[in-house]
This record gives sequence, C-alpha cells and structure tokens, in this order.
Amino acid sequence: MNAKAKVTKVGNSAAVILSKEMLARLRVEIGDTIHFSEAPDGWRITPYDPEFERQMKIAEDIMREDREILRELAK
Repeated sequence: MNAKAKVTKVGNSAAVILSKEMLARLRVEIGDTIHFSEAPDGWRITPYDPEFERQMKIAEDIMREDREILRELAK
C-alpha cells in the first residue's frame, strides 16, 4: 500500500493526519502512541512498544560503549 499524508499546523506544533485505513493497518487508535525509527530507506512508523524501546536503548548503549570493538568486528 502506498499512501500519503499532509503535515498541518496545530497550535505551535505540526501534525500528520492519518486516514482510517492507515490507522487500521498500523493497528493503532486515536490516543495511542506511535514509534518512529530511522531505517536505511527512510522512516518506519510502528505502534509504540515500551519493551522494544527498552531493548533499543540497551543496544544503543552497547554500541556507544563498545564502538571500537564493533568496528574491528565489522572488518
């Protein structure tokens, strides 16, 4: 499915209006939180998952702390 959405102004912020079909495909409802993650081909939008966020924080900490080791392993 390809879809587009328009960015609109809401007070001093910006908002993206999602159609009912987009909400259904994301399996989210009005009031839910969504998660944006950067991917090689752009951005991914998924339902917010606190456990996934916790795991990503741990992975980011490891990558930051062990940067040199990971560079060597990548060779």
